[in-house]
Amino acid sequence: MSAHFSWQLPFGAQVSAPGRVRFRTWAPGAKTAAVEIDGRGRVPMQAEPDGEGWFALETECDPGTRYRYAFMSQVDGEVLVPDPASRGQAGDVFDPSVVVDPHAYQWQYPNWAGRPWHETVLYELHPGALGGFAGIQQRLPELAELGITAVELMPVGEFPGAQNWGYDGVLPFAPDASYGTPEQLKALIDTAHGLGMMVFLDVVYNHFGPDGNYLNSYAPAFFRHDMNTLWGATIDFRRPEVDDFFTQNALYWLQEYRFDGLRFDAVHAICVPEWLAKLGRRIRQETGGQRHVHLVLEHDGNAAHLLGFAADGSDAAGSATHVYDAQWNDDAHHVLHVLLTGEDGGYYAAYADRPAEKLARCLKEGFVYQGEVSPYSGEPRGEPNADLPPTAFVNFLQNHDQIGNRAFGERLTVLAHPQALHAAQALLLLAPQIPMLFMGEEFGAAQPFLYFTSHRDEELARAVREGRKREFGRFPQFSDPALLEKLPDPNSFSTFIASIPEPGPAPESAAWLGRVAQLLRIRSLHIAPFLRGAHAIDAQAIGPKAVNARWLLADRSVLNITVNLAEQGLTESLDRLAHPAGADLLYDSGGALEGLAAGCFPGYAILAIREPATPMGAM
Repeated sequence: MSAHFSWQLPFGAQVSAPGRVRFRTWAPGAKTAAVEIDGRGRVPMQAEPDGEGWFALETECDPGTRYRYAFMSQVDGEVLVPDPASRGQAGDVFDPSVVVDPHAYQWQYPNWAGRPWHETVLYELHPGALGGFAGIQQRLPELAELGITAVELMPVGEFPGAQNWGYDGVLPFAPDASYGTPEQLKALIDTAHGLGMMVFLDVVYNHFGPDGNYLNSYAPAFFRHDMNTLWGATIDFRRPEVDDFFTQNALYWLQEYRFDGLRFDAVHAICVPEWLAKLGRRIRQETGGQRHVHLVLEHDGNAAHLLGFAADGSDAAGSATHVYDAQWNDDAHHVLHVLLTGEDGGYYAAYADRPAEKLARCLKEGFVYQGEVSPYSGEPRGEPNADLPPTAFVNFLQNHDQIGNRAFGERLTVLAHPQALHAAQALLLLAPQIPMLFMGEEFGAAQPFLYFTSHRDEELARAVREGRKREFGRFPQFSDPALLEKLPDPNSFSTFIASIPEPGPAPESAAWLGRVAQLLRIRSLHIAPFLRGAHAIDAQAIGPKAVNARWLLADRSVLNITVNLAEQGLTESLDRLAHPAGADLLYDSGGALEGLAAGCFPGYAILAIREPATPMGAM
């Protein structure tokens, strides 16, 4: 059985009938508009009578046809541009758009309904570094066998050049041509579904990239001119046309491409905070209850009021604003990074004081900062979140930002003690929070993940290089100008090549893979099935780098995890670590249970046990 899926966009190039296409675009800054169709020339578009800046044309046209919009701009004169809602490009952001027929792909697993959120084990990847859509598709069976249940693609919306993180995208409806065709992306997702895996997409609604964005020429009202983000002009979500552009984008990826979830990048930079709840409610309404669709935020403000959408489709917190399943937990990453590396510069300074206590709070409640003043910013940060389930937080040791925003892109494999890193990874994969691995982390990759671009404008490429030098030049460790000159050039192809993860020596890589597979089997069998309704009982620091945490699972058993990320063993505060009769040993990193029996919990160790079910009211 096969099927076809499409999402009827109210703009862009929409196949309306065999051999006919409707073109529609918003250009309030244009006097006239036309579609320049390859091999046919320009065909005038008609201004819609409402006077709101919409132009439309329905004409004879076939899928695969290349086209551009030609505007007579009130500011820049004549401009020839790609469709801002292009479903595909003939090369790059500067090239013509292509009419795409969504029905060209036949789905092999049309009845796939997804997986509940509590079963999620995320694997973040950069599509280009893994060989594009076809390369990822080839990797899926081994990831599924490892125990990964969801792959998350860094942004795929068309960006300038062939090498880019994806956050410089300017055509958010078009899969970047350097990764593959729309049909190849759908085949990747379809293959994952056949393997029982979900696919998530990282989407960027807070800014456009600096290269190839022509909206200011013909739709300056798309942006606010009284404020800016860190990345450029602020997108004006107060405009209904802008609101709908991004709402339709989210629905397009979920409905036409059958993505199982979206990760929304840096939503704290969206100028209308209320839009997030509105978007989430619209997505829930449109996708209905027939599929598991998951929504995850990245929000520097720790916006707990948006979180807690339950895996069964009900509102876990009883509020209409709770429409997002989870948030990336930067707090958990930062405190674990401090514990593993000892680094305390920049934002890590906010986690350097009593880090074990801060890790305990993450494991028990979620965020470290829930309204307290951050020593780094000097401002209050976060909202209370202790009532949220553990699954409202996505925890990770590494991701594209936390590796790639370092000057030399070092991974924890070259920054942390290997045994401490093993213990931290076990904590990540066994704790009830949703775990995420970054590509290569499963086999202990040592290659950096660097910031890379491929801007064809040398002036822009130079500005990016100099900007990074200025950024890192503020730090004491870069006081030597010679060190700044060693920074990798983001626009060099060699920087991209150096960022492709590769396994190390076979025995070491095999050991990493075996350990990750073991931990994910434990999670799949003994933890994930009991996470719906699970909640923390307690978590306490029991040493300078050690924590014990306990969670009540859905079957009334207790998950008990002790981790010590210090070299020194623990000889005090061990009374709470007693191994109760009937408890199941889930994981011992090596000698932890034996050491505990002898009165010393070892350094660089983790112990996970599952205590027998407790009677109701005993907690």
